[in-house]
Amino acid sequence: MSDFLADWYLWTKALHVMSVITWMAGIFYLPRLYVYHVEQAGTGTAADAMLQVMERKLLRGIMNPSLVATWVFGLALVFTPGVVDWGLVWPWVKTVSVLAMTWFHMWLSARRKEFVDGTNTHPGRTYRMMNEVPTLFMVAIVLSVILKY
Repeated sequence: MSDFLADWYLWTKALHVMSVITWMAGIFYLPRLYVYHVEQAGTGTAADAMLQVMERKLLRGIMNPSLVATWVFGLALVFTPGVVDWGLVWPWVKTVSVLAMTWFHMWLSARRKEFVDGTNTHPGRTYRMMNEVPTLFMVAIVLSVILKY
């Protein structure tokens, strides 16, 4: 298996990067949709229905598959011989940051269920602030992978 992973390393890396890009696009956009949802659409309105469709399609059609692909290709890279040196700090920083980003994805998913049920209690300000959280994780991930301390 390790020969296979080594032979396909560049393809795996490319697919991982593409998956991360699509996942991050959704991670950055969904909280913004929630801001619009809270501030512009009352429960049961046409705007509410439209935003729920947009949120569902973004989460289920783009973000969830991208999350899975990011994890699959990322784990393939981890198991590729010579790619990760666990004696350094960077893989641990990346691991913690990816787990935190995954938690954030799940948090967003839970908030969508609240919009569907009409039980959202968070104001637009909460979603604006939470929209900044993935940026912090992204900075930690990119710096750790590129600088490899």
